Amino acid sequence: MDIARCLDMIDRLCSRPFPAEHGWSDVGREGPGYHMAELGAGDGGRAHGERTAEDVEAFREGMAQRLDARWGAGPPWGMLTLRVRGERGEEIPEPWASVSAVADDVYVWEAAGTGRWVALGVTGGDETAPAGLLAVVTEVDPA
Repeated sequence: MDIARCLDMIDRLCSRPFPAEHGWSDVGREGPGYHMAELGAGDGGRAHGERTAEDVEAFREGMAQRLDARWGAGPPWGMLTLRVRGERGEEIPEPWASVSAVADDVYVWEAAGTGRWVALGVTGGDETAPAGLLAVVTEVDPA
């Protein structure tokens, strides 16, 4: 993972048009009003030279510092409430329904001048899936 490349990816997603249908792009899942991209992943096996869940979390913190400098700092948004509301049958809009299913919390910024929201979350990180850094760009207000 490289911070400059990840920031460039977020910038490109902020300017990329949203598709009319749900599907996959060259960077990940997308649909009406959102793009989701896996920016990098760790390896649960902790082999030499591979990233761990802690490494992915530290990388997210480094990315968050740079995005805080651009758009202002905010606390992490816990996804548990959305997850519980969805399990109770409430309609949670995409991409937030999908994000709440894979990340415990995300940092969220309103990308000034774009009308879009940017979120960063860490996914996985257990025996079944290596940790990954998920970037989301959406026009759907997270509130």
